[in-house]
Amino acid sequence: MTEDRGAPIRVLLADDQALLRSAFRVLVDSEPDMVVVGEAADGARAVELARAERADVVLMDIRMPGTDGLAATRMISADPELSAVRVVMLTTFEVDEYVVQSLRAGASGFLGKGAEPEELLNAIRIAAAGEALLSPAATKGLIATFLAQGGGDAGEGPGATEYAERLAALTGREREVLVLVAGGLSNDRIGERLAVSPLTVKTHVNRAMAKLGARDRAQLVVVAYESGLVRPRAD
Repeated sequence: MTEDRGAPIRVLLADDQALLRSAFRVLVDSEPDMVVVGEAADGARAVELARAERADVVLMDIRMPGTDGLAATRMISADPELSAVRVVMLTTFEVDEYVVQSLRAGASGFLGKGAEPEELLNAIRIAAAGEALLSPAATKGLIATFLAQGGGDAGEGPGATEYAERLAALTGREREVLVLVAGGLSNDRIGERLAVSPLTVKTHVNRAMAKLGARDRAQLVVVAYESGLVRPRAD
């Protein structure tokens, strides 16, 4: 995340299609609050540049030759030196079979390649601010994908064991907020539901992230389902 609020957001583009990278570069560089600091055609190079160029946000294509976007995201998330880097996965569809894996790997969210220019720019700003790109609609799609990948056994697999002790450390209100975050509600909506201010909600969200070891809001959604705190169900 950018430390100096006056500095532009440093964006790294990782996609094996040169034409697409060029289009993204023109779009990003046209904005006064962000700048492209590098381009990579594969995941391994993306990880190298994320470190060398001190990127704030990486726009990462999932499918690339060699080291793909999923593996690269895992590498970035596992590197303490890159803990502030936020990864936004670029997908052909808003929700596909790799989205759940991407979020588990540490991505802050995902965006369809068919998104409008303003959506892409907004996604970069949201990720740089430490928020997650999980709208209510996207969260519903995520849950459906989770179910399709066998998430119906949530709470009974490795995830439940891994997070059991951490969940026990949450206060009742933090658990309540976590459930609502997993439902795709914004801080404003959660505040309305619980009759508290959005700032108070943000405090609960931040505390939950710290206790659960979640990088951001997107990770909270994954934890909520994998731990069994929230049970996915098909509507």
